[in-house]
Amino acid sequence: MRDVRVIARLDIKSPNLIKGIRLEGLRKLGDPQPFVESYYAQGIDEICYMDIVASLYDRNSLEDLLRKTAENIFVPLTVGGGIRTVENAATLLQSGADKVAINTAAIRNPDLIRQISERFGSQCMVLSIEAKSTTLGKWTAFTDNGREHTNRDVIEWVQEAVELGVGEILLTSVDQEGTQKGFDLELCRAVTNVVEVPVILSGGLGSLDDAKVAVSHGKADAIAVAHALHYNKFTVAQLKNAVKGAQSESAA
Repeated sequence: MRDVRVIARLDIKSPNLIKGIRLEGLRKLGDPQPFVESYYAQGIDEICYMDIVASLYDRNSLEDLLRKTAENIFVPLTVGGGIRTVENAATLLQSGADKVAINTAAIRNPDLIRQISERFGSQCMVLSIEAKSTTLGKWTAFTDNGREHTNRDVIEWVQEAVELGVGEILLTSVDQEGTQKGFDLELCRAVTNVVEVPVILSGGLGSLDDAKVAVSHGKADAIAVAHALHYNKFTVAQLKNAVKGAQSESAA
C-alpha cells in the first residue's frame, strides 16, 4: 500500500491566493509564497497550484510563481488551469512544475491527455475533475471552476482518461468544497473502485476524522487541503498523522 500524501492546494487568482465555498464567493488571502514556505517547513508532501480563472480567460499566469517556488521548495509541484496544448504543459514543466493538471482542455480534446502523456510520461499528466452530484450515486464533470456543465459522467470519464494515459486524478467535489463538512466519500470510492492510478481527494475537509475516513472509506491515495491549512486549523503534522493512522488501521 502506498503512503498516503498530504498535499497543500492553493487556488490562485493572479497574483493572490484565494479561497471560496463551492468554488464561489472567493476571498483574497494575499501572496501565496509565505503560505507555501510555511507548509514546506512543516513537511508537506506536495504543493498544488490551481489558476482558477485561467480557462475562463484562455491563459495561464503561473510561470513566475512556479519559478519562484521551485527555487527553495523541494517537493513535487503540480499546476493546473488554462493548459490547452502540449506547448502550454512544456512551459509549465520547464518553469518548475513536476506535473500538470488539466480539466477543461481534456474534456474538449481528450487526445491532449495522450499527447502529454506520450511526450512527458504519464506521471506528469494529472486529470483534474470538478464533480457535482446529479442523482443518487451519479456525478457529472464540470469545467471552468464548477460553472460549466459537460454532460460527462465522472465514472465513465475517469476510465476513458486513464486509458488515454492519465497518471493521477485530482478529484474535487464541488458540492463539498470549502464547506468544511467532510469529503464526498461515496464519490471517491466510486472512482477508486474503477481506476488503478492514484486518486487525490479534494473538497470539504473540516476535521482530522475527515482526513482519516478519506483513506479508510474513500480509499484515497492523497488528500488535497486548502482552508484547514490556510487558516491554521490544523498543522501539516496533524494531518499526516491522521492519514497514517488510518492507513495503518486499513492495513491491519
